[in-house]
Amino acid sequence: MTSSIVVEDQGRSIAFTFEDMMRYHGPGSPGGVAHAFKVLERALPLLEPDGFAERRELHVRTAFGGPGARDGFELVTRAVTENRYLLDAGLERPERGRALARFVFELGYRGRKVNLIVREGYVTDEFIDLARTDDRTPEQERRLTALKLEMADRVMSAPATEVYDAGVVA
Repeated sequence: MTSSIVVEDQGRSIAFTFEDMMRYHGPGSPGGVAHAFKVLERALPLLEPDGFAERRELHVRTAFGGPGARDGFELVTRAVTENRYLLDAGLERPERGRALARFVFELGYRGRKVNLIVREGYVTDEFIDLARTDDRTPEQERRLTALKLEMADRVMSAPATEVYDAGVVA
């Protein structure tokens, strides 16, 4: 059974799978897509415990600037095109180390907010180092592609509660 993210849009339920997100984003950043999926899977029941959230009322703030995550959030929430998606370096947590510092998300819905931070073991230093390397060699590109796929598999094979810690702010 494939899990899905379900939201409401003008009274109609819409379900999105990881595969849907990957089709929307393309093959470039499967790890980021996986993180967006798990963040939504973790946050939505906390933001709307009595049903499904209205997709166009969800707000996303994050320190993580990856295009896969951005596209995953856009597909499900339309937050990017409707200016409810904010890349905010102020959310970064450098004390968590370079691999985890930017994997911080704040989702808001109807006056409630949930903060999420990735747990250890889902993002590697090697991935971060290669992703931040300018002018990568062909071998480095191949390795980065492999690391992206490995991260996506690692994230998607775990329950969202194991991938992300969540705290309800309001």
